[in-house]
Amino acid sequence: MGKKRVLIVDDHPLFREGVKSLVERSANYQTVGEAGSGSEALALAVELKPDLVTMDVSLPDMSGIEAVRGILDLAPETRVLMLSMYPKFDYVAEAFKAGAKGYVVKETTTARLIQGFDALCRGEFFVDGQVSQDLVAKLAQGPVRDQSIQDEKYGLLTPREQQVLRLVAEGGSTRQIAATIELSPKTVENHRTNLMKKLEVHSKMELVKYAARLGLIDVESWR
Repeated sequence: MGKKRVLIVDDHPLFREGVKSLVERSANYQTVGEAGSGSEALALAVELKPDLVTMDVSLPDMSGIEAVRGILDLAPETRVLMLSMYPKFDYVAEAFKAGAKGYVVKETTTARLIQGFDALCRGEFFVDGQVSQDLVAKLAQGPVRDQSIQDEKYGLLTPREQQVLRLVAEGGSTRQIAATIELSPKTVENHRTNLMKKLEVHSKMELVKYAARLGLIDVESWR
């Protein structure tokens, strides 16, 4: 039997390269494509029909959750493993409700990532140990609430403004953000000014608190 085919979806090229390296070193998997946005992921899912997709939660044009739904509508046999920096219950719950079969935190070990692939290929679910305790505790409190990650003000932001919001809240400087999303520092500043007006916040600390309230960042990691 040939190697299982993996499509890597993440908006950071260096991170995609790292995942690709891990996949290529494994005996049973191979990378067949990379995507930096949700729309690109949907197109490649149709074209390549991968066995597995690694999906980030935050993408520049849509959320990873939306991308999961789109991919499974177009390629229902594909198994999606969320690979995110956010070990948050709401993200995990929304991902599984969208059809993902696994959830792994980006800081996980290579072995855990491959274990996730193996579990999905066996038709099982997989949850990284870093989030499983929180998941079990929350589920024990009652059914998952049907809530959206976004609120009304967040919905007013463009996809690019949402991306800049997250990167600013994570502590990125204007120059770092500009390099990450390949825009000029001036354009990043314009996006930041516009999104702060829409959200009615007046300082970076207010922006961080807003992002934390929505679960867009891990406050402990930010500290």
